[in-house]
Amino acid sequence: MKITAIQAQKRKGRYNIFIDGHYRFPVSEEVLIQFRLHKDQEITDDQIKVITNADSISKAYNKALDYLSYQLRTEKEIIQYLQQHEFTDLQIKPVLQRLRAQGYVNDLEYAKSYVRTIAKTSDKGPKVITQNLRKKGVLENDIETALEEFPFEDQLQNSIKIAQKLARKYHREAFKIQIQKIKNGLFAKGFSSEIATEAINQLGLEKDEDQENEQLHLQGAKIVRRYQRLPLSQRNQKVKVALYRKGFSMDEINQFIDEQN
Repeated sequence: MKITAIQAQKRKGRYNIFIDGHYRFPVSEEVLIQFRLHKDQEITDDQIKVITNADSISKAYNKALDYLSYQLRTEKEIIQYLQQHEFTDLQIKPVLQRLRAQGYVNDLEYAKSYVRTIAKTSDKGPKVITQNLRKKGVLENDIETALEEFPFEDQLQNSIKIAQKLARKYHREAFKIQIQKIKNGLFAKGFSSEIATEAINQLGLEKDEDQENEQLHLQGAKIVRRYQRLPLSQRNQKVKVALYRKGFSMDEINQFIDEQN
């Protein structure tokens, strides 16, 4: 078999290869140069398979570059993206090797950049960051190294800001419940128990006895009405349990019940 024509496509950098007067397959300019394809060149079926596979790899590489042009990506993200475009693992593997060699993909550097960005622009703590990086396929050692970009001092400052917002949100709750909800809120954001405790300490919150008593009577009155049809002893027990769950102390609850009786 012989290449009888090489025609440029309308699409820049792509060429159609004709063999023995008939269109046979397309190639990129990169593959055209790589295999030194030219008119009147003798070619075999085995060579065509090698060339067309190289062209698929070239397509996958350019697809990956386009994907990377928007933002940094992890290896797992690139693999998933190329798989979605129906490239095979055998085609994806050399693409990743090339991207690594050129420094276009590096999971450790990606993780470092991700940690720095999240630390500065969001309210997420290390545990949430770790979960997100795992989903992106970053290895544990790389995650651990990357989290050094989010030191204790920065975590504390971020968690204090979150704790201040939560304290305002839950300021009408019983003091014990307020503290617990602030702590749970920090846990949900991905901060450790150590950071959460220190952040709350930094707020210097103190129990407001007048407000606590006011909330006890407001919430207690609602609970009493809810169980007013029950016998006195049973009603008192229900009230006692409900108020305790809301964070009031047993001494305060007993005093309230005595007042109601």
